Amino acid sequence: MIWDVKQECMQRSELEELQLSRLQELVKRVYERVPFYRHSFDAAGIDPASITSLEDLQRLPFTTKEDLRQNYPFQMFAADMDDVVRIHASSGTTGKPTVVGYTAQDLEVWTESVARMVTQAGITRRDRVQVCFGYGLFTGAFGLHYGLERAGAAVIPASTGNTQKQIMLMQDFGTTALVCTPSYALHLGEVALEMGVNPLDLPIRLGLFGAEPWTESMRSEIEHLWGIKATDNYGLSELIGPGVAGECECRTGMHISEDHFLVEVIDPDSGAVLPYGAEGELVFTTLTKDAFPVIRYRTKDISVLYPEKCACGRTTVRMRKVLGRTDDMLIIRGINVFPSQIETVLIGVEGASPHYQIIVDRQGHLDSLEVLVEVSSDNFSDKYKELALIQAKLQEQLRSILSISAKVRLVEPKTLERSVGKAQRVIDKRR
Repeated sequence: MIWDVKQECMQRSELEELQLSRLQELVKRVYERVPFYRHSFDAAGIDPASITSLEDLQRLPFTTKEDLRQNYPFQMFAADMDDVVRIHASSGTTGKPTVVGYTAQDLEVWTESVARMVTQAGITRRDRVQVCFGYGLFTGAFGLHYGLERAGAAVIPASTGNTQKQIMLMQDFGTTALVCTPSYALHLGEVALEMGVNPLDLPIRLGLFGAEPWTESMRSEIEHLWGIKATDNYGLSELIGPGVAGECECRTGMHISEDHFLVEVIDPDSGAVLPYGAEGELVFTTLTKDAFPVIRYRTKDISVLYPEKCACGRTTVRMRKVLGRTDDMLIIRGINVFPSQIETVLIGVEGASPHYQIIVDRQGHLDSLEVLVEVSSDNFSDKYKELALIQAKLQEQLRSILSISAKVRLVEPKTLERSVGKAQRVIDKRR
């Protein structure tokens, strides 16, 4: 089933005409309303009126996560605050999050984009969909919730955690589709078996998984465990949230909603635009966002674009599963974690030094995060009570900043290996 045949099956020439019209309006609006873009365009010698073709997009400067951080919280907004009806946020490189705003029109576009995406995956009005993402500043749960409702499905807003109760809800409510991270899907299956519940006996037929990288072998494991069809989807809070792209029944890449998102692939080192089929960094321009539009936003995600018409009938460009990232961001249980966030916490806690190491592992099917921290020489003590207080404070601060729990292990001064080059801050044992 296709949610919006006109938009999803549009001829390329017609789509490009629509994209150009929206791009021209966008460039003019952000130049007038967002000081960052006005200064950025002026510095590059760009007059909004000079954007006369889609190729001119390459002349526009990139936008980065650092730019968003520097304009925290609302300086990147292009709409009056009186017109902003929703504010979400995602993890930033420091303790400050990346803030995104939505007008009523933005929420309508978001809902429609997600309805399109979940319909691609196979959701129908007959489905009861259990959403196991956290409801809060994170965009995932709310975006999927309203899009699923728009598609006609019954939504079970189970949120995160309390895994045994999640299994009970599946049994009692007759859940037919599951929304969560792929790693949590495996954990749910594991807990179900421990409870004496065979996942194959549950009525779930479809899974919509995202918010973290996962492999084809992981997809096979999920499908074997649950007896379902597992689909992938892609979104970023900086763009809109979930709904940017998703798989159809053919599962030959994720269809990008190109009427809303103009996508490029660039060489991450030179910034040069690469042709279809080349591996590079994804760059997105939001064509229909009112409150928080971004132009040429560098995602740091590495992927490949495929322009050929899909067997499903859709003509939109497809993106391959994200192959990796160009920065040091970690995705742990669907949450973005930057080493710099951890460093900020350590500097603010007396008794801790800025020498640390992050160990990411997988316990069962769930990610675990451990931070080894050297106690500062000036505050080193062999008194258990004093060390326990430092450890507890660090764990509390890290949970507050990262939105996930991290185990802290204190080690003696000068215990962690030093490097004359770039310090090896992260050991990721999941790979």
